[in-house]
Amino acid sequence: MITHPLPPQAFARMDESADEEFYQEPRLVTHIDDRAIAAVTQLYRETLPAGGAILDLMSSWISHLPPEMTFGRVEGLGMNEQELQANPRLHGYAVHNLNDHAALPYADGEFDAACICVSVDYLVRPVEVIRDIGRVLTPGAPLVVTFSNRCFPTKAVAIWHRLTGPGQQQLVESYLAEAGNWQRVRSVIPLAEGAGGDPLYAVLGNRRDDGRP
Repeated sequence: MITHPLPPQAFARMDESADEEFYQEPRLVTHIDDRAIAAVTQLYRETLPAGGAILDLMSSWISHLPPEMTFGRVEGLGMNEQELQANPRLHGYAVHNLNDHAALPYADGEFDAACICVSVDYLVRPVEVIRDIGRVLTPGAPLVVTFSNRCFPTKAVAIWHRLTGPGQQQLVESYLAEAGNWQRVRSVIPLAEGAGGDPLYAVLGNRRDDGRP
């Protein structure tokens, strides 16, 4: 069982240089294989509200949203402006470093769902970020966090490297528990390791709908 607060060294990285330097060159590639991408898209199909306002956090040039679904608004937040500009699903975007500024540049209750795809392992203040994601969501709104066993190893936090997929799921669940404004937190494994190709793990939660902040 992972309990918080975790020690600061749990969030140390091999490369502690400025994230802006690492992400300054656009990477117009996919970071998981086609099967894993399809599994992310299916989770979104099952979870995200059609017609709603969606916040795509730590976004890039592709959001893996279901092509047949229409959303009222899709806002991307990421590190590289060229990648965000190239994303055809975004209605708007913000270039924002969550490791320097955990508070999101959005109003309370502005979005109906949020997602983080294969990037949660880079957060050095994950509980603060996830708590503020809850702030910008409407009551009951879902958060979908997906990840695989692939990453930029020098930028992933130390504790991530010590865990395998199920342990990483427990870690992300613990982030939501510590944030305190989430309910119905659950893990799923759309594609297990050993089945060929990239595995995919997911943690889902819903913004509390009982009036608590």
